[in-house]
Amino acid sequence: MKRYDIRDRTDRLDPETDYEEMSRLLAAQEFPWDINQALSFALFRTYAVPSIGKLLYETGQFTRQVQKRYDDTSLILDAILEHGLSSTEGRKSVRRMNQMHGSYDISNDDMLYVLSTFVVTPVRWLDQYGWRKMTANEITGSTNYYRRLGRHMNIKDTPQTFDEFATFLDTYERDHFAYDRGARAVADSTLDLMCTFPPNNYAPKALIRKFSFSLMDDPLLDAFGYHHPSKAMQFLSRGALKARARVLRFFPARTTPKFARQLPNIRSYPGGYRVEELGTFPRGCPVRHLDTDGRAQA
Repeated sequence: MKRYDIRDRTDRLDPETDYEEMSRLLAAQEFPWDINQALSFALFRTYAVPSIGKLLYETGQFTRQVQKRYDDTSLILDAILEHGLSSTEGRKSVRRMNQMHGSYDISNDDMLYVLSTFVVTPVRWLDQYGWRKMTANEITGSTNYYRRLGRHMNIKDTPQTFDEFATFLDTYERDHFAYDRGARAVADSTLDLMCTFPPNNYAPKALIRKFSFSLMDDPLLDAFGYHHPSKAMQFLSRGALKARARVLRFFPARTTPKFARQLPNIRSYPGGYRVEELGTFPRGCPVRHLDTDGRAQA
C-alpha cells in the first residue's frame, strides 16, 4: 500500500455519513502512534481545569490506580472506535462510560470541554508533529464522530464545526486553567506512568519529564506549577518529533489496523477483558475477554 493511499481513501468518504470509518482509518492505520499521544495529552489537559482535576484526585483512582484508569479509558474508547457506536459492543461501552460519569457531579461545560480536547488536540498535534496534516475532509469527519459520541453521552450544546470546538476549547482554558494541589498530584501521577511506557522506560525519568514539559504550552505548565523548560530543550524535543515525521513520509501505509488494546501501554488485563455495564458483572473482574491473539471471543 502506497503512503498516501489511506488519505486518498478518506477523502473519497462522506464526512457526514462515513465519519466512523474515517476515524477508524485515521486512529488505527494512518496515525496510530500520533493520535494515541495526542489523546493522552488531551486527557492531561483536562486536569488543569480545577473542577476536573480536583474531582479526579478526590476519587483516588488517578493516583492509586492510574494504570488501570488509563487502561479503562483507552479500552472503552477503543471498543467504541473499533466496533462502532451502533454496535452492541459500542452501545455497551457508551453505557458503561455514562454510568461511570454519572456517579459524579460533572457539569455539562466540563464534559463538553473534555469532548473538545478529543476533537481539537489530535488535529493540532498532527499539524506540528505528524508526517502529514489531516485534510479538511478528515477534520470534518473526525469532528462529526465526536459530535455523535457527545450526543450518546448526553452532552448538550455541542459545537457544529471544528472551528467552533477550537474556539470553545481555547476560551474554556483561558477562563478556567488554574493551579490546584489535587490536580497537580493527578498530573504528576500520570507523568510517572508515562515514564514507564516503552520506550520511555529505557530513559531516565527526569529526562522523560523534561521532554514532556517541552511539548506543553505555557498556560498548561503554569496551571500545574511546572517549571518552563529551556528553549534548547524545547527545540531538541520538538525537533525530534518533527524529524520522526520526516522519516515516516518514506514508509508505506499500514495495511492492518492497530488498536489501543494492542499497545504495550495497556497492562491491567493480561488475561483479557470485556466491556460490561455496572451491575451486570462481578466487581473487580476484567471488562472484556480476549483470546491470546487479541480478537474478541464470543
